[in-house]
Amino acid sequence: MFRIGFLIVSVLLFSCSDNHHLPYYNSPDFSPQFLSEREAGIKIDHLINDFSFTDQHNRWFSQKEIEGKIHVANFFFTSCGLICPKMTNNMKLVQQEFKNDINVAILSFSVTPWIDSATKLNEYASLNEITSSNWHLLTGNKALIYQLARQSYFAEEELGFTKDSTEFLHTEHFLLVDKSKRIRGIYNGTLELDVHQLIEDIKILKEE
Repeated sequence: MFRIGFLIVSVLLFSCSDNHHLPYYNSPDFSPQFLSEREAGIKIDHLINDFSFTDQHNRWFSQKEIEGKIHVANFFFTSCGLICPKMTNNMKLVQQEFKNDINVAILSFSVTPWIDSATKLNEYASLNEITSSNWHLLTGNKALIYQLARQSYFAEEELGFTKDSTEFLHTEHFLLVDKSKRIRGIYNGTLELDVHQLIEDIKILKEE
């Protein structure tokens, strides 16, 4: 919580003097690197890995569907009664803001894919009024989802980076990824204030 708050404050302070430029994150410790686009192309080597899963409409969905797009990722499960309902409600603010924007996608990966079939995800989407065509609820191989979460998105920061699928994944983080598949922000998805900042940061990325 403290780290996320500190990062947001850092971004806000820096953006005031740098034309609202967001930092890059190249490691699970989330040390911000404020670089130009040219410098980032040289110094930032961490990208979100390729993936292929099934969405709530029982269609294959891969990274090809979001090529050249900004996206927000989070990790949830439909039977979660604690933080997930708050996360879903807050993600709906992102849905509302960018519902008709084909250049912004939301990816919600199930961390209980052995329970959350495409049919289950579709029911969850209907129950929670997930109506945007650019919000994809994804299920598939557990090990691959956990590896993507921990080693590509750094979803649990350093604490989860070396864990595997034998240890349950549970995180409140929303991750912001730019058009080049580089991580540009981390937010507490249970806090509406953080999600409003996420929305503003997406607008900044759209101007890059």
